[in-house]
Amino acid sequence: MDPAPLAVLIVDDEAPARERLRDLLGDIAADQPTRVVGMAGNGLEALRMLENTNVDVILVDIRMPAMGGIEFAQHASKLKVPPRIIFVTAYDEHAVQAFELNAIDYLLKPVRSERLAAALGKARTAAPVTREELDPIAEPRRHLTCSERGKIHLIPIADVLYLKAELKYVTARTVAREFLLEESLVQLEQEFPERFVRIHRNCLVSREAVVGFERSVGEDGGEGYWSVRLNTLGELLPISRRQWANVRAVLGD
Repeated sequence: MDPAPLAVLIVDDEAPARERLRDLLGDIAADQPTRVVGMAGNGLEALRMLENTNVDVILVDIRMPAMGGIEFAQHASKLKVPPRIIFVTAYDEHAVQAFELNAIDYLLKPVRSERLAAALGKARTAAPVTREELDPIAEPRRHLTCSERGKIHLIPIADVLYLKAELKYVTARTVAREFLLEESLVQLEQEFPERFVRIHRNCLVSREAVVGFERSVGEDGGEGYWSVRLNTLGELLPISRRQWANVRAVLGD
């Protein structure tokens, strides 16, 4: 029995590269039947397409504007039915070793039809790449992801004022609204050490959002506590006694 056609999304910022991959898929159709369900110029466009398009395999370039292939794969891995990812890269031999160490499939440019057919054959039975496999080769993300009613919301890291752990979720606060993330506060702290500082065991605050400190008087005139004031919301966030010395050292008086 012939294998069923795979629904393929092609993601590359260069139109000739997208067209070459589409032509190569046509060349190997007898061996690996596919149907191209879309083409995108970067990871942001591709994520929007995934909201309304069922995809089996994504051929994605690594270096792209707006959102590169690895960050795209990190977000796509959180979907209810994550697609199989095959990276297309012009990386040199040493950089490619990182993909091999983490069992992540890749194609070197210029892509050859034989290698593409082999990668698609592997994708038919392979498990989707996980966030844990991607993290060792990833650069810090430029966006966080929130899924609501089947729609993917992308939150620019630069817009996040603070991150607060609540039950099993993390709330990301921007000027506009709050977003619920399925992320770990500890992992976010480790991923963005230059942007966020921990002020409490359950809260990270953007360094750029802080405009000053205020001291609150405790109940019945007892010992008070320090808070940070945010620039746009005017909101006060309490600093734990344990974190106060570090916060003051990092953010200044």
